[in-house]
Amino acid sequence: MITIDDAQVMLDDIAEGLPLEFYKELNGGILLLPDVKFSEYARKNDLYIMGEYVRSGVMGRLIYIYFGSFERVYGHLSPEAFKEQLRETLLHEFTHHLESLAGERGLEKKDDVSLDKYLRRPLGRYTK
Repeated sequence: MITIDDAQVMLDDIAEGLPLEFYKELNGGILLLPDVKFSEYARKNDLYIMGEYVRSGVMGRLIYIYFGSFERVYGHLSPEAFKEQLRETLLHEFTHHLESLAGERGLEKKDDVSLDKYLRRPLGRYTK
């Protein structure tokens, strides 16, 4: 079983391997939170939020990673596979950050398409 401390070590390792340019204006850094977070659109508590890019006038720009969500969705995986899911999520959130700096919204639009597909599927079934 992967603990939040294990996940923090993994996340730090991933983050340290990223180019310094990714961190431009990410003044709030990357925070690993113990929370389980559901999307407001979840129909049966089946749509977890794994990570979130936040732009706030008060807190600045930061990335949240929700360990509780990871534990529920990926807790059965090997440490290597769990770390790969962390990497994918962190890179996804960094893409939101970098697009925000560039005034782009491509990944937001792609996420909207995925959400629309989720909302259109019959209850009880999920297909990618």
